[in-house]
Amino acid sequence: MSSDSPRLRADARRNVEGIRTAALDVFRAHGLNSPLDEVARAAGVSKGTIYHRFGGRQGLIDSVVEELVAERILGIITAVSAIEDPVERFEGYLRQIWLLQYDEPAANDVLLRALPGSEPIAALCEHASKVAGGFLGEAQATGAIRDDLTSEDVYLLIWERGIIARACDQNHRDGFIRSYEHTLRGLRAGT
Repeated sequence: MSSDSPRLRADARRNVEGIRTAALDVFRAHGLNSPLDEVARAAGVSKGTIYHRFGGRQGLIDSVVEELVAERILGIITAVSAIEDPVERFEGYLRQIWLLQYDEPAANDVLLRALPGSEPIAALCEHASKVAGGFLGEAQATGAIRDDLTSEDVYLLIWERGIIARACDQNHRDGFIRSYEHTLRGLRAGT
């Protein structure tokens, strides 16, 4: 074993962490479909190094998705779970998820399931859908939310808002909020 081996391993570790840090920055700003060349440039490595260390885009995304998006979604779930009123909890969940989709392109890509081959993303989306379904059921039990609304409808509402968020310019955030408030009012019973 040469005396250079430990140094190379340390360099490789620095490369991996540099790539992960660059990927977090690039994906947060521009979404999961950002060019890997951009990530490589930000990390100061070649695109080939990304492929060598992560196997490509999917492996890189899977390595950062927890920090990139999962923590935010799980934080939303924790925060709204503390809301006592079931209707406020359900609506609060949708509001926060929709704002996350608008504010963070990578989170929107995850919630739109733009990468169906990613097991960590699929598991995160499945968990979020299950939680949303639970919030919906509890809110419907109060009689305040339409009883014909299904968990699939809620998923489609999140998906639709994601498409709208992609189409909006950041200067229109107030309009995006105004629009989803109209949607929430339409979910109320008797509307």
